[in-house]
Amino acid sequence: MNTLNWIEDKKLIAILRGYNTADSIAIAKALHAGGITTLEVTLNSPSPFQTIEKISSELGDEVIVGAGTVLDAESARLAISAGAQFILSPTFDRETIKLTKRYGKVSIPGAFTPTEILNAFEEGADIIKVFPASTLGPSFVKDLRGPLPQLKLLPTGGVTVENVASFIKNGALGVGLGSSLVSSVEKVTDEFLNELTKRASAFVQAVNQQ
Repeated sequence: MNTLNWIEDKKLIAILRGYNTADSIAIAKALHAGGITTLEVTLNSPSPFQTIEKISSELGDEVIVGAGTVLDAESARLAISAGAQFILSPTFDRETIKLTKRYGKVSIPGAFTPTEILNAFEEGADIIKVFPASTLGPSFVKDLRGPLPQLKLLPTGGVTVENVASFIKNGALGVGLGSSLVSSVEKVTDEFLNELTKRASAFVQAVNQQ
């Protein structure tokens, strides 16, 4: 299964932000135990390229790892060299999309308005990260895909276990899960990791039941 199909099939991308490499590996394993197997390591984390490489090598084909908070093409190139299979950005940058596609990886830029979203799609983006989704709500996805059904949308920001099914039901390809799943203010203890597995399982169950 290629990366784009994997994301569309699994639907849930867990965002790992602010953790060091060792903690990120522990978190990745806890998420995997709960059924979430698509992981985004943000570049504003400590040693993000090392983290991408280590998670990829330790969990192998069990997960797909991408890079998040990618603001320019050079950062995208470094992330891809470390093993990132997709590149996620909070904004739309034409050169980042071009670089990502040149290396055969999945491009997921961020956009907010219908014009920005369509522009990103026309520049070659595979999926558009709708950010922040909390401002717009699930109905925005349905409204946007009415006239533009070709769009693949990934709402991110404010997605919770209570509303995740609604985003999918309204036509989202998948969702990005931030602090509602993995909060960077929490210490990585055995208790935290066990709770994380439970949270991941709850999200998977919510999506599968919709």
